[in-house]
Amino acid sequence: MLGSLQILKVLFVGLLLVSMKHFWRNFHWAWQKGIWLRKWGIILVGLVGLYGCVVSKAQSGSNKKAKNQQQPVPVVVATAIQKNVPLTVQATGIVQAFSTVAVKSQIAGQLRGVYFREGQQVNKGQLLFQIDSRLQQAALMQAEANHNKAIATVKQAEANLAKAIAQVNQAKANLAKDQAQLKNAEKQAQRYSTLYAQGAVSKEQQDQYITAADAQKATVEADRQAIANAIAAVEAAKADLNSSKAARDAAQADVDNAKIQLSYSSIYSPITGRTGSLQINQGNLIKENDTTPLVTISQIRPIYVNFSLPQRFLPQLNKYMAKGKLEVDAFIPNDEGPPEKGEVAFIDSGVNTATGTIQLKGNFANSDGRLLPGQFVKVVLKLAEQPKAIVVPTPAVQTGQQGQFVYVLNSDQTVDIRPVVVGVAVGNETVIEQGLNPGEKIVTDGQFNLRPKAKVQVKQKVDAQKTTTDKQQPLEL
Repeated sequence: MLGSLQILKVLFVGLLLVSMKHFWRNFHWAWQKGIWLRKWGIILVGLVGLYGCVVSKAQSGSNKKAKNQQQPVPVVVATAIQKNVPLTVQATGIVQAFSTVAVKSQIAGQLRGVYFREGQQVNKGQLLFQIDSRLQQAALMQAEANHNKAIATVKQAEANLAKAIAQVNQAKANLAKDQAQLKNAEKQAQRYSTLYAQGAVSKEQQDQYITAADAQKATVEADRQAIANAIAAVEAAKADLNSSKAARDAAQADVDNAKIQLSYSSIYSPITGRTGSLQINQGNLIKENDTTPLVTISQIRPIYVNFSLPQRFLPQLNKYMAKGKLEVDAFIPNDEGPPEKGEVAFIDSGVNTATGTIQLKGNFANSDGRLLPGQFVKVVLKLAEQPKAIVVPTPAVQTGQQGQFVYVLNSDQTVDIRPVVVGVAVGNETVIEQGLNPGEKIVTDGQFNLRPKAKVQVKQKVDAQKTTTDKQQPLEL
């Protein structure tokens, strides 16, 4: 202010000299015209008055500032503390059901019963719907009757096969007997031929035994043919048995299918979860595999939270994931309760080229059911923890032409400027990498009126640890 006063004085004197020079140059003319007192007198008086006002105001302001500089500046201070600070990343996430099932009917019919309420928690295997099953029951009874008939046919075919096999055995026995008789007849024919040659028997007797031997040969050949026919009958009986068994199996398949169709009349919950809105009421006819599901069930215990992070965090993610599971918290908007705790369950295999982000998925137990599908939450991913970090309230950090600094309170109630190297910010606290020691007091409010070595008056002492709430605040990396 004193410098400004000196400048005003110099400007005023210069302006006065210029005015006086102009005045004396035109003095003779002004005297003759009689107007110099009116014009130049007014100008001179105005300049003198303006100079007096400026000087008076400048001196008043200078005195006031000098008085203010002598008074202590009221400030608020806090203490730099040392503690472990979690290194976290914040993002916005969307809650996604762990699994979702659209329940549909696999048969058509009238809806006879609904055994749950909309929005109810249901368990796996719990009965949800009952459909009119009279048609399915009738179909099952018919299929069972056909199956029984097929079983009887198989038994008959088995009996026929056994009979054919017995006939084969009988034909073989006959062949054996007839072959023995043929052998005896051939011996008799040979003996009588010898006797006839010796003249011991007549030609008629010889021919009789030769004819008997030939007849026995024909019998043997007939037995062999009978065996072949019996074997063919066995093969036919086997084919008939196989056909009967196939018919029986087909009938059994019809029974199984009828049972399955009957089971479709009772619809059970495939998962444990929460039911959505009921799309059709009891008494209505429903279609088979209709496009609109009867109800949708969402499994919310456990539950997923999808979120994305910029690709610049990918090296840190890979680094800390290699050391173990990464913790993740979900903060619910307008919910004063603690955050839901979970862990990273999935990291996408690639970066989305359109957004430059990588998708992650957190798995949460959600035992209280606070997270619901489609809900937006604030996600805080904990990468690691910085031990023994020096922390101060964020308002204590100021920015000047030389960088960031803080005002440090001395024991004589004066302050000094201390350049600092600032680390990460967590909530309303900031980590100081260099420039401060634990226990030092720094100014958090009132820095505008401070200068080095200025006297201060502490209005309120606030410790850094009291500036945070019990809730975890996300760290901005």
